[in-house]
Amino acid sequence: MKVQVESERDLQRRVFDSVLDMLPDVDNPTPLVRVRDAVPSGSVLLAKLEWMNPLGSVKDRAAWAMLRGLEEAGELGPSRPGRGVVEPTSGNTGFSLAALASMRGYPVRAVVPAKVPLEKRLLLRLAGAELDVTNDALCPLPGAEDGAIGLARSHARAQPDKYVMPNQYENPNNTLAHEHTTGPEIWHQTGGGVTHVFAALGTAGTAMGLSRFLKAQNPLIKIIAVQPSAGHDVPGLRNVSELGVSKLYDPALIDRIVEIPYERAYTRAARLLRREALRAGPSSGLIFEGALAVAADEPIGLGVMIFCDDVLKYTASMAKHLPELGDAGGPA
Repeated sequence: MKVQVESERDLQRRVFDSVLDMLPDVDNPTPLVRVRDAVPSGSVLLAKLEWMNPLGSVKDRAAWAMLRGLEEAGELGPSRPGRGVVEPTSGNTGFSLAALASMRGYPVRAVVPAKVPLEKRLLLRLAGAELDVTNDALCPLPGAEDGAIGLARSHARAQPDKYVMPNQYENPNNTLAHEHTTGPEIWHQTGGGVTHVFAALGTAGTAMGLSRFLKAQNPLIKIIAVQPSAGHDVPGLRNVSELGVSKLYDPALIDRIVEIPYERAYTRAARLLRREALRAGPSSGLIFEGALAVAADEPIGLGVMIFCDDVLKYTASMAKHLPELGDAGGPA
């Protein structure tokens, strides 16, 4: 069967010339789905399903924006033949970067902490990345040169003809990706009626970009950051005490920070799947818990929660926190 593609991006028929044409924007947004389980009367909460990005997470947006920025600056592409990217990552940004960079013909080296789930390390290799595994925190932290961030910087400094480091923790395109896509999508999808937005903090790019765009439309919109409690093991997330790594975070753009015991990220993710058929990952479970905590204090007219990715990359972590899952039935 031959499909005639009349344009690069046929949104009506959902026919695309490239995965790049599937990346979301206001004309092709990721879905919003209402969540009802445990939400108190008088509040409306919508989940923005970022696992509907082509590579399965919200990080597709930042990864593509950073790659395009490097190409436009001449740091990657025909003027720098053979040059690729090196990046410290706890998984999702690295996976999106690896797949998109490989698609563009760039080699990729990802530097990951040893505690990153096996599923994510395997996905990075599947996407074409060469891996360095460091004895670092679950999420890359600043400091020692043998940590993930330090080692990635060392590779970029020592081999500048081979690697450039996008540096998601400092790259303004990380924030601009959400200012230019995620924020406008939410504004358009809610008809300007959004009152609260709930997001996690990792690099802080998502929350910062959303705040900059949405508060420019309506300064009364509340941007709520949901953070895990200290000692957490939720991949990709940080609490404020760990945000020294990010040069993107501006506390003035956040209206409230809600801290949730990190164990609830896993129990809530399981309940979202069982009650709402939403395959939410633990970070999404944490964000929903944060939204419920706010809803217990005040009615939420129309809240949007950024559900960063799905549970499929976290099966080992879910089994650790939900021992009732056992060995899923044992051998066949």
